[in-house]
Amino acid sequence: MPFSWCLSRWKLWIQFVVALAYGLVILVVVPLISVQLMNKGASADVQAWFSSGVFVLLTLPITFWEIIQHILNYTKPHLQKHIIRILWMVPIYSLNCWLALTWPKTGIYLDTIRECYEAYVIYNFMVFLLNFLHRELEMEISMDEHRPSVKHIFPLCFLRPCPGGLRFISSCRHGILQYTVIRPITTALALITEMFGKYGEGKFDLGYSYPYIVVINNISQFVAMYSLVLFYKAYRTELTPMSPIPKFLCIKAVVFFSFFQSVIISLLIYTGLVSPSFFSEKGTAGDVNRGLQDFLICIEMFVAAVAHYFAFSHVPYVDPHARPIPCCLSFMAMWDVSDVTQDVSDHIRHVGNTVKNTVQRRPDYFSERKLLLGSFSDDACIPVNEPGDFLNDRPSRSGYLSIAGSSTNAHVT
Repeated sequence: MPFSWCLSRWKLWIQFVVALAYGLVILVVVPLISVQLMNKGASADVQAWFSSGVFVLLTLPITFWEIIQHILNYTKPHLQKHIIRILWMVPIYSLNCWLALTWPKTGIYLDTIRECYEAYVIYNFMVFLLNFLHRELEMEISMDEHRPSVKHIFPLCFLRPCPGGLRFISSCRHGILQYTVIRPITTALALITEMFGKYGEGKFDLGYSYPYIVVINNISQFVAMYSLVLFYKAYRTELTPMSPIPKFLCIKAVVFFSFFQSVIISLLIYTGLVSPSFFSEKGTAGDVNRGLQDFLICIEMFVAAVAHYFAFSHVPYVDPHARPIPCCLSFMAMWDVSDVTQDVSDHIRHVGNTVKNTVQRRPDYFSERKLLLGSFSDDACIPVNEPGDFLNDRPSRSGYLSIAGSSTNAHVT
C-alpha cells in the first residue's frame, strides 16, 4: 500500500516536510505579527513582544532540527530518549515566554508549565549520566565498596566526605529527585495563592507567599545542582568520553540562571531601580517582573539552542549499520514517562522511610541499606532500561536494572 510504503521510508521525507511546515508558519506568522505591531503602535511592551517573537522564530528551527536528527539516528534509546527530553526544554521555554508576553494575564499559568519542566530536565540529565556509565562503560557503579570517599566542595567543604559506592549514588539521586517533587508543589502553591490574591510576585513582603516560595525553590535548586556537581566530581574521569562539561554548563545556564535572573529582576523592581512602568504605563511590579523575565528568556533561548545543538549533538549516534526503527516508535519513546513515575514514587517512599526511621531512632546505616537493597530488587539498582526491548525502551522490573549480579552485562551498540 502507498501509505505503508511511505511510512517505511519516513527518513527520506521527514526533514523536507518539517522544513516546509516551518516555512509556511513563517509566511503566516510574520505578516500577522507585523500587522499587530502597526495596529497597536510602538509602545515598549509591543516592541518587546515583537523583538522576542523574532528570536523565537530563530530558535525553534535549530532545536527542532536537532531533535529530528536524533529521531532519525535513534540508535541508543537509553541515552537519546533523555537527550531529546532535554532538547525540548528550549522550545518549551521560548514559546512559553512569548505566549506569556502575548497574553500577560495568563503568564503565571503558562509559567507553571515551564517551571515544572525545569525539574524534569534535571532528572533526565542525571539518568542520562547514570545510563552512560552503566550501559556504555558496563560499569558496576553502585556496588564498588572500595571506591574512595568524595570530598565536599564549596560552600560545604567543611562537611565530612561522602562514602563512595551505593550510598553516594543514592544520595545524589535523591538530592536531584527532591527538586522534581518540590518544584511542582511550590508552583502549585504559587498558582493557588495567586488566585486568592496572596502571591504578590516580586514583592518581598512576608504577608505574601512569594518570598517563602523563592526561599524554598532556592534551597531545593541548590541541593539539586550541588548533588549533580558532586556526582560529576566523583565520576569525572569515567564521564570524560561523553564531553560532560558543555552539557553541565547548558543545564546550569538555562535552568538555574533563569531562576536567579527572576530573583534579581524582582530585587531591582523592589528597590526602585526598575520602574513598574518599564513595560506598560499601567503595569504593576508583578507584570514588569514577569514581562522582563519572559523577554530576556526569549532572547537567551536562541543562544541556548545553539549551545544545545553542539553539546547534545546527534553525530555520536549516527550508525548506518544500526537496524531501522519505525518512526512512530522512535517518536513516542520520548513521551514515555513511566521511568519518571517510578523514580518519583521511589523517592517519596525513601523520604517516608527516612522520617519513620528517624522517629524510631533506628541506626542510619541499617535503615538506608535496607531501603536501597530491599525496595529496588534483590540487588542494587539504578534507573536504566531493559536492553532486550530496544524499540520500546521499556523499563525493566520495578523500573530498574540490577547492576550487582552477573546478569548486568547490558550494552547497547
